[in-house]
Amino acid sequence: MSVPVHPDRAGIRSWIDEAGRSLGIRAEQVPLSALDGWETHPAAGAIRHRSGRFFSIEGLDVRRPGHPVSHWQQPIISQPEIGMLGILVKRFGGAPHCLMQLKPEPGNWGGLQISPTVQATRSNYTGVHKGAAVPYLDHFLNAARHRVVTDVHQSEHGSWFLRKRNRNMVVEVTEDVEAVPGFRWLPLAELRQLLHVDDLVNMDTRSVLSCLPQRAPDDPSAYPSAYPCAGVLAWMARGRARAGMTVERRPLGRLEGWRRDTERISHESGRFFDVIGVRVQAVGREVDRWDQPMIAPRGVGVVAFLTTRVDGVPHVLAQLRAEPGCADTAELAPTVQCTPGNYDFLPTAARPPFLDDVLGADPRSIRFDTVLSDEGGRFHHSRSRHLVVELDERAERPERPGFRWLPLGQLHALLLRGGRVNMQTRSLLACLSALARPTDTTAW
Repeated sequence: MSVPVHPDRAGIRSWIDEAGRSLGIRAEQVPLSALDGWETHPAAGAIRHRSGRFFSIEGLDVRRPGHPVSHWQQPIISQPEIGMLGILVKRFGGAPHCLMQLKPEPGNWGGLQISPTVQATRSNYTGVHKGAAVPYLDHFLNAARHRVVTDVHQSEHGSWFLRKRNRNMVVEVTEDVEAVPGFRWLPLAELRQLLHVDDLVNMDTRSVLSCLPQRAPDDPSAYPSAYPCAGVLAWMARGRARAGMTVERRPLGRLEGWRRDTERISHESGRFFDVIGVRVQAVGREVDRWDQPMIAPRGVGVVAFLTTRVDGVPHVLAQLRAEPGCADTAELAPTVQCTPGNYDFLPTAARPPFLDDVLGADPRSIRFDTVLSDEGGRFHHSRSRHLVVELDERAERPERPGFRWLPLGQLHALLLRGGRVNMQTRSLLACLSALARPTDTTAW
């Protein structure tokens, strides 16, 4: 894999500094009991907005017989609506450029992050919050007059969102589109290289970038336009059937192992995550003030691919991972997806396979290593170390039940079917696109 090309960091920094003078957010932690506009449902114990819209925090009971952790309960975000994540693309000098915005979110680590052209829940863009209109939204809701590059529904975090999906779109325009304050046309190649910067390119941008037509890291012949997927789909169907996961709602205030006081909801072990209250004051957002609950994880996560080449073709080791919020039980996940500190509390058998291989990898085999933030609208300071570790082509390729080596082209073909590739995998696939030196700046 090639050495990355570094973008104009000085230009990006000046853009961030300039935007920071007109955009900003201040998130102050407050007790859950003090959240304005939110109430606890007397029967379900769920935390809900008085409007009945936006989202709620509910309780789940999860059972997986035969699994190292066979039963647990937890809070989860329920948001039964499909949001919009869209990137507008236009070619300048033949090279694709993306219209990106610097967006402050209450949970962002470090403030402003590079976000899609449109990043909005349905409640937001239909005006439930009675705020300003979402810029550029019409280009996606009425996209027929433009070229739709990709349009697919994808999942959110299956551990913290209950069956949540977003519409991921890329729309290419030929007309002139002015970048309003806070927005900027970035070359696609430069945007990909910015993935090497900690906590700069947000999670939703990474998800949409992963849905773009594929660009080979080194050898275009290694990425045919489509791979036969029948065998993998059958393997996934068998794995989903064997997962044996049952999920039922439970009153939020009576979850085993969790305690709730006026301040927060937290696990009695001090691990996993908290549900906290946040009071937000914002400049340059559709609404300038609001309260909300958020999930605040304990510790920095790790998401990682083991990669290798098989007959010269890049492959990644993926796992079929069942999560309680997943609409179809399980999706393709990275080789490793966890928060390592959580496993100090769990049985030894629950420790994720390949975690020690990734964390103890020879530095010379690490192709990508950057800490990137999760979604800042619902998660408070949630971050994961993104790692790509390349095995020697001649080395043994380890496998375990529930894991499978997949050609990158096949994984991407499955991604474009929607509902099969989880958020963390899509994030890592976007990172893989940052590893190549583009030889053709007009290509995706």
